[in-house]
Amino acid sequence: MTHVSTPVPAAGTPSAQARPRSFGRRVVARPELSSLLGAVAVFVLFFVVAPPFREPASLSTVLYSSSTIGIVAVAVALLMIGGEFDLSAGVAVTTASLTASMVAYELSLNVWAGVGASLVVALGIGFLNGYLVMRTKLPSFLITLSTFLMLQGLNLAVTKLVSSTVATDSIADMDGFASAKAVFSADVVIGGVAVKVTVFWWLAFVALATWLLLRTRAGNWIQAVGGQADSARAVGVPVKRTKIGLFVTVGFGAWFVGMHQLFAFDSVQSGIGIGNELLYIAAAVIGGCLLTGGYGSAVGSAIGALIYGMTTQGIVYAGWNPDWLKFFVGATLLLATLLNMWVRLRTSRR
Repeated sequence: MTHVSTPVPAAGTPSAQARPRSFGRRVVARPELSSLLGAVAVFVLFFVVAPPFREPASLSTVLYSSSTIGIVAVAVALLMIGGEFDLSAGVAVTTASLTASMVAYELSLNVWAGVGASLVVALGIGFLNGYLVMRTKLPSFLITLSTFLMLQGLNLAVTKLVSSTVATDSIADMDGFASAKAVFSADVVIGGVAVKVTVFWWLAFVALATWLLLRTRAGNWIQAVGGQADSARAVGVPVKRTKIGLFVTVGFGAWFVGMHQLFAFDSVQSGIGIGNELLYIAAAVIGGCLLTGGYGSAVGSAIGALIYGMTTQGIVYAGWNPDWLKFFVGATLLLATLLNMWVRLRTSRR
């Protein structure tokens, strides 16, 4: 009886190698796909129903509103990809503003001294959050919720103790204010339209975070510790250092937005910022970040922030009742989460 053998392809031949995924499958698997489709839908909606939305100045306002959320959302997205949360980011922005203002005003220093002191405080808050999470092994939700409550109390109590009111004194006439305002809150005129400098900083931070995630060893570490921290530790990934670094990055984002708020208005209310931490997380989740970690992108967080900016301004331009804003954002968050889950299930089956 004759046996006919089937030739086995040699190793390294095309048939022996795994076929690369098609371009279409790679696009569908991207975490920011669903948020991009949502952003297009929101833009078209308000472009049609709200004529003022079409004006260049209105689009500049949309980008500005998006950037103040998006700058911190980029850092929060990196942290979520790393498998952690930070509920203190919203009030940390206010803490940064208050610190810079009070240090400069009460000590009669150049405002840049206050900016530097504020940076140290903001990075310290991020480091403390990360250190406690890694040291105690408690969920970051609990640690940062505690930080949120403590900062909320400190912001109000210290401000009233120092200034006898719930707001800081104006620093508009102090040395260094003009140069600091140029860095953190200037207007850049393009084609006759004033665009806040925060928009350009936002885009730069998104580009930097994207490069970090896709092109560096640190980016591989971030995704590894978010997916399987124990496995990552077993192959030599510095899990503690990586996660603490991510919390510090959130502190930096909070500091930057805090500086913008200070130099945009020259005085700070101690009670602002509460609730913004949920907007940062919502922007990251709408942009494709999973709550379980290990998956997401910086570009997606930017698109999520843009959806929020278009919604907040679009409702005003359309003349709708602004009371519906949070409902709209919540519905968008839910739909984006469901769509992200569906996309991941479909791509994992192929």
